[in-house]
Amino acid sequence: MKRFILILLLGSTINLRAQTNLASYKYLIIPEKFSFLKKPNQYNLNTITKSLFEDAGYKVYYDNTELPTEIAGDRCKALALDLEEKNTMFSTNIKIVLKDCKGNLVLKSKEGKSREKEYDIAYSAAIREAFASLNELSKTPINAVDAIPAKSTIKDAEKPKPTSEANASKPAPVETKEMEKPIVAMVSAENKPTPASFLAQPTASGYVITNPTSKTTFTLLKTSAPNYYIAKGATNNGLIFKKGGKWLYEYYKDGILVSEQLSIKFENE
Repeated sequence: MKRFILILLLGSTINLRAQTNLASYKYLIIPEKFSFLKKPNQYNLNTITKSLFEDAGYKVYYDNTELPTEIAGDRCKALALDLEEKNTMFSTNIKIVLKDCKGNLVLKSKEGKSREKEYDIAYSAAIREAFASLNELSKTPINAVDAIPAKSTIKDAEKPKPTSEANASKPAPVETKEMEKPIVAMVSAENKPTPASFLAQPTASGYVITNPTSKTTFTLLKTSAPNYYIAKGATNNGLIFKKGGKWLYEYYKDGILVSEQLSIKFENE
């Protein structure tokens, strides 16, 4: 009985430490290329990972870019973000790992899994599922850090303020390598008529999406991440997920990532 109580106390202490440590950081540094991939931003994985944490309120920088003065002089003010991959013949499996400047583990996500055969879809689904588990593990919202503008680009976020003092003490420019970025074709209300409403009817594995003429347009398969579905259409397979209160459909066409906004009414809402 005493041993059981001791284990519970140790577990609570470790979890409390993870909460405190995570909440005290607002900067993250991720590698330009994850070790298990062959090239930078392969399958759009680096961009997706960076975007997820920026949306949660963090400032995220690639390790091959010039860092802002606050963390360039003290890397211990930032956490190092990396991914662990343990793929099998039938699934893609990803964990998110956060460590401090001394290599100590601060937090590790649950394993995000996907059985999709197409790697770009599989990695995207797996990383989002792993990210969704971080809130559960930390027991406190990830965005409970200082308010920070999200979606800042590398160039804008790292640009020093144009003051005379900054210019006088500014070191010689550091030559950095440009990160490979995916070409994204955005299709929204600005360049397309207001999307027609679709009706989502529940099935055992997810939903069937029909258009106003009751013709089946998509089959949605559930994932462990809320508001995130694998979409199988007549011509393209992709992902349908909710972001910023809007439903988005993303898929690849001729090697270009296309993102469309959809208007979906779920039958059980």
